[in-house]
Amino acid sequence: MPYFKYNMKDIEPVIASIKTEAAVIDQYMRKDLDALAPDIDGLLYRVLEYGLFNGGKRIRPLLLVLSARLCGDNKEDAYRLGCAFEYLHAATLFHDDIIDNSTFRRGKQSVFKKFGTVAAILAGDFLHALAMEIVGKYCSSDGLKIFCNATRGMVDGEFMQLRNADKHNLSELDYHDAIMGKTGLLIAAACEIGAIYGGGDINSITALREYGVNLGCAFQIIDDLLDYQGDPAITGKAVGNDFFEGKMTLPLILTINNAEKEERSRLLDLLKMKKIETDCFKEVYAIITRCCGFKKAKDKALAAVDNALDALSVFEKKDVLAERGVLEGLAHYVLIRKK
Repeated sequence: MPYFKYNMKDIEPVIASIKTEAAVIDQYMRKDLDALAPDIDGLLYRVLEYGLFNGGKRIRPLLLVLSARLCGDNKEDAYRLGCAFEYLHAATLFHDDIIDNSTFRRGKQSVFKKFGTVAAILAGDFLHALAMEIVGKYCSSDGLKIFCNATRGMVDGEFMQLRNADKHNLSELDYHDAIMGKTGLLIAAACEIGAIYGGGDINSITALREYGVNLGCAFQIIDDLLDYQGDPAITGKAVGNDFFEGKMTLPLILTINNAEKEERSRLLDLLKMKKIETDCFKEVYAIITRCCGFKKAKDKALAAVDNALDALSVFEKKDVLAERGVLEGLAHYVLIRKK
């Protein structure tokens, strides 16, 4: 029996909690940023201020803070440690927008479009270095090793996605490996490092990492669906970018693997085209719908959330039920988010 039975109204208390915690995380990020104010001409400060405070929900640092609390730690330094994950996440967005030549991010000009490619790359590199410094300071070598493994996995995931697109790879396993690198490992690392920082035992650390792995998987699948089905006015991005770029995301893989020969060939032919017209994308969307590619992908996301929630069952003490409830609500929110 799937856990998913929530709608947006049910999630509203969780969203309110997320916003409250995000505001605290922003305060700590502002303190870090203020320390950079004297830099030569202020360019680094302006790039970071623009790129960091652009509507992000601070999910990754929030996961670390909640994981630490579940394991018994309520110190405010958890917020400082959590900022490292937002910095690394932001760095990857700065660089991803350059790679994808994305004009917009969350409805605003992407960092490289506003400040130039060199400034965006250097700011991303700075954030990566700052993130590693913070993790090393608050979580020693064990935490830094997990953090660096996640970083390396993100790069591996991007390379795997390039290979999958180049070969039109239809393997669900390879797709899963790619999204784990791109998205899942960093989310899992935030949970795992939070548990370690909070003094959790091996069962708690393993459970929170498992929760993060599955949450990251569901998050990326919903991202894939939003690329086809999202409202550009809400997502801040045009639909169809993944297909136009030849990315083998889950709705497309599931469709091609289950389509009749004619539709399968048509989709593969369209993927090979250098430029796809709007009418062609409508055709792609119709084929995926007919072959239940969207529904099957959503079912995979549902299954991942079920697994994430199962992992939290080890946390039964009354004094951590509030934090567990936020993590459960967050998993449900991932499934119904619009951006």
